[in-house]
Amino acid sequence: MLYFTSRDIAAISMSAAIWSVLNVIISPILWNMTHSPFFCDMIGFACLIFATWWTRKLGTATLVGVIATIINLMLSPGALQMVGFAAASIFFDLASRVVGYDTMFRSEPAQALNLISSQRGFISQMALSIVSAAIAGTIIGSLFMNPQFLATMGGLLFFVGLHVAGGVLGGVLGFTLVRALKNRRVIPD
Repeated sequence: MLYFTSRDIAAISMSAAIWSVLNVIISPILWNMTHSPFFCDMIGFACLIFATWWTRKLGTATLVGVIATIINLMLSPGALQMVGFAAASIFFDLASRVVGYDTMFRSEPAQALNLISSQRGFISQMALSIVSAAIAGTIIGSLFMNPQFLATMGGLLFFVGLHVAGGVLGGVLGFTLVRALKNRRVIPD
């Protein structure tokens, strides 16, 4: 029996494609307008949360990040920052496994338990998104950004903070998407 089912492969492929296409089309526009890297983090971590919820298997987030990186580099060869997101996806994948998929995504039948479970899920998804975004920002800022540019932005710590802001937005977006799909039973939990 295969580790990833066709349903899992569909979730991984969709998430990587959405992240890649939005990143190639919209991120450069927002980067040129604001010089803030938050949009790629926002879309990326929402896609990682969605795919991890769908499959609940180790390797999912890693594959989403690696495939998104490959697609981005094919469509935009200068987008080397995606290497930082691939590394962040690997961390997200391993940390999700350590935290536990039940902790992150469990649904409880009783309302009171559902609220507590939702809070644990929200906190764990946010924490993983934030730490992963900080990892991506540190790698991107250290390896791929011009030190003079970073100095004009306030330094590496400020740049990492902008990525963390994107991780917060991505965590909220991912949690909201998963919650909406679970509540509407679009995809059985």
